Amino acid sequence: MRISHGLDAFPSDAAPCVAALGTFDGVHLGHRAILGTAVSRARALGVPAVACTFDPNPMEVLRPERAPLPITTLAERLALIAGTGIDATAILSFTPEVAAVEPEAFVKDVLLGRLRVREVVVGFNHTFGRGARGNARLLESLSERLGFQVHVMPPLAVDGMPVSSSEIRATLWRGEVDRAARFLGRLYSLGGPVVRGAGRGRSLGFPTANLRPERPPLVPTGVYACQAKLGDATHRAVVNIGVRPTFDERELAVEAHLIDFTEELYGRRLEVGFVRRLRDEMKFPGVAALCDQIARDVAAARRAL
Repeated sequence: MRISHGLDAFPSDAAPCVAALGTFDGVHLGHRAILGTAVSRARALGVPAVACTFDPNPMEVLRPERAPLPITTLAERLALIAGTGIDATAILSFTPEVAAVEPEAFVKDVLLGRLRVREVVVGFNHTFGRGARGNARLLESLSERLGFQVHVMPPLAVDGMPVSSSEIRATLWRGEVDRAARFLGRLYSLGGPVVRGAGRGRSLGFPTANLRPERPPLVPTGVYACQAKLGDATHRAVVNIGVRPTFDERELAVEAHLIDFTEELYGRRLEVGFVRRLRDEMKFPGVAALCDQIARDVAAARRAL
């Protein structure tokens, strides 16, 4: 997938395309329906499928005090978009100046003038332009006059709930990682390098990898059964997110114990996908009680995985 950072980097001689518009944070099942429709329409017309997305999230510029934590990093978002078959992605830097652009000007200058769209695919609640005045209805109105086609995707429901990034965040924060996975179409995950810690886990008989996540966790503190991806291999794991109260620590840590794994992990990139929440974080009266509980956690993770 070709990636253009900014409209100036988008090829001026690019072929007409079918464009999918959205922030696409999380690239959940609803987003994948939008992107997949763009790909199928592009293949039918024999033109490229292009995703047009924003970075940072518009809320970080418009209302930073209410901006949500990201479900995915930009790199993760782009990889997931590429996985849908999209041919190119144009990343528009969202600034106060971009936010002030009138929606009609955005359609004429960006969609038609730069991306040369033949068709546009958006979600039912997509907004754009000054004051978020641009929406699906306005796009449909402009399409009749300016000569392009619009496909508006209806809400997608899973478990009787419309799939949305905000609902996924709320579900994750309740610790319902299995339900969030059904909304996402994959496991919610955290990735990052393994860094050196206190080395306490090894002395307890349960060596842990101290993960420095590339974005803040969206799940509550506690113990989770996870799938840990290391390179091309996947391992079963128990992951603790918390402050290690048994040892009177206060800094939030993400620690992963890979089951039946003995290799060195320092400096390597690890990604943990959350399958099930096993329990709350607890303070134990001593190391022996903690070790007994970790053994039960490992057994529970084996059953869950």
